[in-house]
Amino acid sequence: MNFLRGVMGGQSAGPQHTEAETIQKLCDRVASSTLLDDRRNAVRALKSLSKKYRLEVGIQAMEHLIHVLQTDRSDSEIIGYALDTLFNIISNDEEEELDITDENSIRQSEDLGSQFTEIFIKQQENVTLLLSLLEDFDFHVRWPGVKLLTALLKHLGPQVQQIILVSPMGVSRLMDLLADSREVIRNDGVLLLQALTRSNGAIQKIVAFENAFERLLDIITEEGNSDGGIVVEDCLILLQNLLKNNNSNQNFFKEGSYIQRMKPWFEVGDENSGWSAQKVTNLHLMLQLIRVLVSPTNPPGATSSCQKAMFQCGLLQQLCTILMATGIPADILTETINTVSEVIRGCQVNQDYFASVNAPSNPPRPAIVVLLMSMVNERQPFVLRCAVLYCFQCFLYKNQKGQGEIVSTLLPSTIDATGHSVSAGQLLCGGLFSTDSLSNWCAAVALAHALQENATQKEQLLRVQLATSIGNPPVSLLQQCTNILSQGSKIQTRVGLLMLLCTWLSNCPIAVTHFLHNSANVPFLTGQIAENLGEEEQLVQGLCALLLGISIYFNDNSLENYMKEKLKQLIEKRIGKENFIEKLGFISKHELYSRASQKPQPNFPTPEYMVFDHEFTKLVKELEGVITKAIYKSSEEDKKEEEEKKTLEQHDSIVTHYKNVIREQDLQLEDLKQQISTLKCQNEQLQTAVTQQVSQIQQHKDQYNLLKVQLGKDNHHQSSHSNGAQMNGIQPEEIGRLREEIENLKSNQELLRSQLAEKDSLIEKLKSSQTSSDTNEATASARNSEQIAELKQELATLKSQLNSKSVEITKLQTEKQELLQKTEAFAQSVPVSGESEAAIAAKTTDVEGRLSALLQETKELKNEIKALSEERTSIKEQLDSSNSTIVILQNEKNQLEVNIKDAKKEQDDLLVLLADQDQKILSLKDRLKELGHPEEEEDESADQDDEDDEDEDDDKSQGDN
Repeated sequence: MNFLRGVMGGQSAGPQHTEAETIQKLCDRVASSTLLDDRRNAVRALKSLSKKYRLEVGIQAMEHLIHVLQTDRSDSEIIGYALDTLFNIISNDEEEELDITDENSIRQSEDLGSQFTEIFIKQQENVTLLLSLLEDFDFHVRWPGVKLLTALLKHLGPQVQQIILVSPMGVSRLMDLLADSREVIRNDGVLLLQALTRSNGAIQKIVAFENAFERLLDIITEEGNSDGGIVVEDCLILLQNLLKNNNSNQNFFKEGSYIQRMKPWFEVGDENSGWSAQKVTNLHLMLQLIRVLVSPTNPPGATSSCQKAMFQCGLLQQLCTILMATGIPADILTETINTVSEVIRGCQVNQDYFASVNAPSNPPRPAIVVLLMSMVNERQPFVLRCAVLYCFQCFLYKNQKGQGEIVSTLLPSTIDATGHSVSAGQLLCGGLFSTDSLSNWCAAVALAHALQENATQKEQLLRVQLATSIGNPPVSLLQQCTNILSQGSKIQTRVGLLMLLCTWLSNCPIAVTHFLHNSANVPFLTGQIAENLGEEEQLVQGLCALLLGISIYFNDNSLENYMKEKLKQLIEKRIGKENFIEKLGFISKHELYSRASQKPQPNFPTPEYMVFDHEFTKLVKELEGVITKAIYKSSEEDKKEEEEKKTLEQHDSIVTHYKNVIREQDLQLEDLKQQISTLKCQNEQLQTAVTQQVSQIQQHKDQYNLLKVQLGKDNHHQSSHSNGAQMNGIQPEEIGRLREEIENLKSNQELLRSQLAEKDSLIEKLKSSQTSSDTNEATASARNSEQIAELKQELATLKSQLNSKSVEITKLQTEKQELLQKTEAFAQSVPVSGESEAAIAAKTTDVEGRLSALLQETKELKNEIKALSEERTSIKEQLDSSNSTIVILQNEKNQLEVNIKDAKKEQDDLLVLLADQDQKILSLKDRLKELGHPEEEEDESADQDDEDDEDEDDDKSQGDN
């Protein structure tokens, strides 16, 4: 308040004393009048003075106006006047300050809004009061309240956001503005939410979960999508505020199926003449909104899911339609290319679809070819060429299939001999060797992306041959690139070619050999690095140093004249190691290096800034350190490193061999497990069949008992001796046959028992072989597999024998059934005769004896079947024991693999210790030289110590053996 009074005092030359006195009287009337009409008229008068005399009204009336908002809420008219007055005081409306000409006064006027806002929000209850007033549906209260709160957010956004955030239902009250039927309030509500959600993730989440996406998309649809007015623009800006750098809201937007609702935005139709400025702006914002969802800076998982959703709903197809349409404004076309780039970047499905898109030409051409034609055309706008380069880079990003297709268009077997069609590779070569330096750079970077992290395509590109002129033999693409470098072309061209060569040769020893095979390349590089050139050439020198360092680091020493050690000696003689490292450091110290390393998109204000590629900066960061170490390494260290690599490769081969063995054994174990599970199922089925047979035998026993009772009742009716003689003649034969079959079953049972005993001995042998598997695990596993196979075969034999026995039991039951039927028929056919009671009693006793014998034999048969069931159970337990043995063998294999890894790690530690010991010995030798001791004695003593160490090692090894 004191500050504002000072400002007011400084403007004494402005308003006259009479007007200041009038404002004071009006404030007194607002404070002291008891009649509502008097207070309302006084507030209306203050409103009319507030625009012209903003400072005076603010200083004197703000407190009274806030009091009116608190006490006169029942009268919407006076509340509206008070809100309008506060808005005029706080907002910076330059049109109302045209009478202020002094610069100091203008600066003070701009600060007034912030100062009055600070006074208003000093009491947080004022902001809470304003939020409660927004619940009033009256137009004269809600609209000025929305404008006032928007002005407060513009001046002191973070502070007001924090007050609204802690206010109960504060954000929810503001979200109701979007549902207001009056467009003025709804549109100003969108502007209010723009200011509210700016740079505040917590409020952004609350607004999103208050159904903001649904309401905003409905408004955009109602307003006509891209053909709508400035309201559509405001809604799109609010959507960007909610989604940008907010992973939670992006996921909510995707899961709510709101991406599908974006597709109608890009249905521009065939008539493209009506491109108003507002429509161009709306489409720009719509494309930027898509890029927010698939930005490379987002988490990879969120970006990938949004990319897939855009393909599934047809949004990518719609964007490609705009890409290939005619009559599209250049800036919209450029932004569409950038948007398509990020929609397909790193997504294999989208990249494959983009590769299949054709331009509506005659004959149809792939969209990639049409875009590359624009990139290498120097007449096209610079921003469009940058966008096409970005699109090509995104198409090849993590897309080895696409890289292979691009490189294949350069190979002799795939080039169109008729010459009617132009391929992507031919366009890149044409741009690489054109007279336009920008085309050279773009083509070199694009071709480098076709080789990124793809050793196969680097080797394939070595096969490319170019016909430079008629009558001369063709030269390789690699040779042609080095020829152009040596011709002293423009810096941008040389930088592009050097980046291509560095990408090509890195991690590809074969390409390094081809490069060094040309005897002119190394002298050219050393000459470039050794010269003292101006600042403009320092970047070229640094790239030449990087290329030479790559030729050393990835050299396989296949060329005798250009082995690693010889190239290092050449650098030390002609350049100097320190000078070489200094030139190498020029790359990362360049002012444009950090700018290119920030974002994948090649966004340059002018062609002069187009120097570095984003992926190349990653390569420089990766190789700068290792090349520096490689330059300073001695030949002995190189040899040791190569020996270590060979040792590691041998260890890797051993580990790979064991992994393959273990993998094969795992497959065998899986097969055995499946076979065991099959046998278990079969065994369960057999047990079920045996149970059914036991129940059937029990039924037969019950039937025999019933037959016995019936025969007891019919004894006094039997009188025919001839019929009795016939019965006595039939039953002994059948009973004898049953006895023979029971004897056969007993013999079969003995045979099964002997086979089970043999199987027990085999299981014991298997257990003993498991004990010996610690020394020779692979042999034990094979023997175990053979024994399990034998066990499986024996179990199959037992199964077949059990089946045959079941058939015999079934036959026996059938014969018993026939016997029952005959007995019943005999009982029915016996006529009443006068045979003596003694003969009948004798016959009855004989039948009863034979029946009891049959029952006894049936009981014995049941016991034998029960014993067989128990034996099957024991077989199942033995199979389970074999399964556990297999699991133990698998654990032993895993332990063997762990031991191999530990041995490898211990060997690596020993190598490190040996390297440290060698370093200490060298330092001790240097100290001995300084102390004046002769070197021969040192060598002899060192040799003697080495021999002693070797003797001790031999003794230890013999002792271990």
